[in-house]
Amino acid sequence: MTSVVARTGHADGDPRASGAGRWSILALLCFSLLLIAVDATVLHIAVPALTAALEPSSVELLWIIDVYSLVVAPLLLTFGTLGDRHGRKRLVLAGYLVFGVASAAAAFAPTPYALISARALLGVGGAMIMPATLSIIRQVFTDRHERAVALGIWSAVAAAGAAVGPLVGGLLVEHFWWGAVFLINVPILMVLLPTAARLLPGGRTRSNRPWDALSALLSVLGILGVAFGLKEAGAGHPAGAVAFLAGAWLLTWFVRRQRRLPFPLLDLDLFRRRAFCAGVGGVLLTVFSLVGLELMLAQYLQLVLGDSPLQAAVRLLPLMIASIAGGLTGARLLRWFGLRATMSGGLALTALSLTPTLAWGTEGHPVALTFCFVGIGFGIQVTLLAASDTIMSSTPEALAGSAAATEETAYELGAGLGVAVLGTITTIVYAPLLAQVPGIGPGAMDQARQSLASAAHIAREIGGASGDALLAAARLAFVSGLHSTIVVSVLLLGVTALAVGLLVPGRSREGRDDPS
Repeated sequence: MTSVVARTGHADGDPRASGAGRWSILALLCFSLLLIAVDATVLHIAVPALTAALEPSSVELLWIIDVYSLVVAPLLLTFGTLGDRHGRKRLVLAGYLVFGVASAAAAFAPTPYALISARALLGVGGAMIMPATLSIIRQVFTDRHERAVALGIWSAVAAAGAAVGPLVGGLLVEHFWWGAVFLINVPILMVLLPTAARLLPGGRTRSNRPWDALSALLSVLGILGVAFGLKEAGAGHPAGAVAFLAGAWLLTWFVRRQRRLPFPLLDLDLFRRRAFCAGVGGVLLTVFSLVGLELMLAQYLQLVLGDSPLQAAVRLLPLMIASIAGGLTGARLLRWFGLRATMSGGLALTALSLTPTLAWGTEGHPVALTFCFVGIGFGIQVTLLAASDTIMSSTPEALAGSAAATEETAYELGAGLGVAVLGTITTIVYAPLLAQVPGIGPGAMDQARQSLASAAHIAREIGGASGDALLAAARLAFVSGLHSTIVVSVLLLGVTALAVGLLVPGRSREGRDDPS
């Protein structure tokens, strides 16, 4: 590793000085991204085991799963600007430390609220690490085709991390306990920390540029308020509407403030570019559909079809493999078909692959499910790569950092809102459809209506014919909720594909940034 730094000149030098240095830095960035991406989905398979151990409510369970992404999303802009002021390398190393401490705390959390807090701290660490990835790729890889390859590798790693998360979770839950899905981060970070300290370039700082703490606070509280409102409204709590409106008001204040500041936290001039807006929207809505559905499908495999955590993780492997293939072949597809056709085609393939699942119930469809996962994984990853290329190619290098932070924010915000919105839709449909089961008391039924995982836990405790009847009814209610989320996802993907067809240029001009 030290020889790579020597070849690039020195730790604070320009990594573009050596091809070997460029790719070595990309490898380190990808390993960092992999750690963060895995943590976003590693809990999906562990939901039944976690529910049995901590007995969270439906709202608590949703917060446990996606508070990570919802904290990462608004903090990306904050830490992106802090990295510019104080040095990205310093921030990344600090992020590793925070991530390690939070991982250990999450592994041994005794209550749902303790786990939510630890997951939120994990989000802080992830947000400190992430802003360096795309902006450094944009800075280092100036050649358009080389940058497309680098983005393809980055995109494949992001997909592999999100898709391999359930597999890692399944293996660990099967052989250890649910807390092991967090504890595994600690030894990995012990390797990454010294490697990053030797390899990452220090870069230049801009300590003279003011940093607006109020803007950072408004963005964080606004996004969390909207997410909290959606969850609480889905659970039937009146405070949900108030929180949602308050969050929306804070985000409106944030946008107005950015227009007035000479050095805004988010450069709104980027959104005057149609291709940039289409790319960001494509990232947000594609990840929204993927992560929310992946959570629902992980529960479907375990609690409806009866797979073990490891079996469910193995069933999701085709999605992971197809995602990696999409990331690695996406650069070639971009050269052949252009941005518009590649991005809209990926969205259409994803929507078509989701459609057959609307006809499924509680019976297994192993072959058809595999084909659906392949189409979803490949389509989504090609879409994300094309969206990344659209965003970065339509942005001048002077605004590359802001563009990268915006894309990463859209990615994490899509993940968080996907779980919040699609999970809430599932809960809204599931709870009323789970009617009273003979032989089960009202208190147990109320707990069973919290989530399918809770119903399965109650059914195991009761046992006998009543337990079997409760589980069968809960499975049917959950499948109805899952169908509702799929309909929403297909509609969103279709609308996004149409917007891409109207806003994204077919082929960008070689060697120039497309300002459209």
